[in-house]
Amino acid sequence: MAAEEHGQTAGQYIVHHLQHLQNVKQGKIVDFSVINYDSIVVGGLLGLFAIFVLWLAARKATSGVPGRFQAAVEMLVEMVDNQAKANIRNAESRKFIAPLGLTVFVWIFLMNAMDMLPVDLLPKLWGHGYEAAGMNPHEAFLRVVPTADLSTTLGLALAVLLLRFWYSLKIKGAGGWAHELVSAPFGTSKNPIFAIILGVINLVMQIIEYTANTVSHGMRLFGNMYAGELVFMLIALMGGAAALSISGTLLPLGHIIAGTIWTLFHILVITLQAFIFMMLALIYLGQAHEHH
Repeated sequence: MAAEEHGQTAGQYIVHHLQHLQNVKQGKIVDFSVINYDSIVVGGLLGLFAIFVLWLAARKATSGVPGRFQAAVEMLVEMVDNQAKANIRNAESRKFIAPLGLTVFVWIFLMNAMDMLPVDLLPKLWGHGYEAAGMNPHEAFLRVVPTADLSTTLGLALAVLLLRFWYSLKIKGAGGWAHELVSAPFGTSKNPIFAIILGVINLVMQIIEYTANTVSHGMRLFGNMYAGELVFMLIALMGGAAALSISGTLLPLGHIIAGTIWTLFHILVITLQAFIFMMLALIYLGQAHEHH
């Protein structure tokens, strides 16, 4: 669905591609009434696919010489398990957290990998569906990269935060965690007045730390994938300009070279971002097990 095909300017083309399929149009920066159906459906399907792939690998695992698929999954499992052991010393907790880390890595990688599809492929097919149903194809909004949606990445980060709270309570107990909240990082005092002052300061610092960790956890993934999505749109616009070019050999050539280079580089980006999100989740959950 090139910009020129529907008489759109470059700006209109990008704005259209950045619009989610929503229940209502977003009216403010923070609007909890808005539901991005495309992110939920695509993310949910990819989550089920990630579980299916891991289940398939476990089902077909053999004790003999492994095939390529089994070997790749075993290397991935070993990598995540080693990272979980390095950050979480509690063996009982690792029984849940290590598989969780593996699932998170594969799931986020698959959601990131949707950025590798041609920018106009699925939106164009979605537009044809709208047209076949007698609706306006210009209103056929669809974004297929769930991790380029801030609600997705912050939702994942919030889930990690809730797990941090759970393990803090489970490992340290309500009293132990409450004492930590008012005594770290600056300690406490035997003087009641100073103890209250330090307790308030410590609590505020803890709230800031939890908030900053959670926001940065989600924003880092979102920012990288959103930027990657924009670059692919700009490259697609270069292709649209190439199609209109009269003299044109350099612009189409530049489009192919730029698209190939960015795609190859983006393979590293989508893998690295999935790994970073998983590692931060393991680190934060490891911190929930530590006593201050």
